[in-house]
Amino acid sequence: RYVSLKSFVRFLAVGLQLPTIGLSILLATPSPATEQPRYVGIENCKLCHMPHYESWSATKMAKAFELLRPGVRPEAKTAAGLDPQADYASYAACLPCHVTGYGRPGGFVSVDQNPDMRNVQCEMCHGPGSVYLEMMLQKRGTYKLEDYKRVGGLSMPSAEDNVCTERCHNMNSPFIGSGFEFDFEDRKAIGTHRHDLEYIYLPFDL
Repeated sequence: RYVSLKSFVRFLAVGLQLPTIGLSILLATPSPATEQPRYVGIENCKLCHMPHYESWSATKMAKAFELLRPGVRPEAKTAAGLDPQADYASYAACLPCHVTGYGRPGGFVSVDQNPDMRNVQCEMCHGPGSVYLEMMLQKRGTYKLEDYKRVGGLSMPSAEDNVCTERCHNMNSPFIGSGFEFDFEDRKAIGTHRHDLEYIYLPFDL
């Protein structure tokens, strides 16, 4: 169907804002079934999910990397048997749960190389976003949520499929002791982002 010039210009403008993918996604032929998903970072996610981004920004996940810095939360570190004055920001054992996509395509490498991938961002729970982002930008309205999950690799955590405890909130963390129980619904409600909105929000119409 035809798209108005105004809508096309606004769509193109959003594409030009994409810091890690850019205009190439808008012009490329989609092949989501064969691509290896890459992490793209929250700056891309927030273009369509600004209310979720804003609410996430107020959570501890948005500041997870700072916990690795010397002098941050010294009481908690001491109780966990850690040196509160040590700099853990480059410790390979700590990074997987304090940055996004560590050791994976497009993920965090170092503060010098890609500092925008610090902290626990969207893709830590929802999976690397390059493919489902491409699907959304090129084919808005023609895919269902199940398509984004099946083809794009989108993950929607639940109490039954809990990537939170699988990856980080488990006994491998020095901050977790015996008797720890992770209440998925409670953490989802108070520690992630808003859930009173549709899963996708775009500030323009095509």
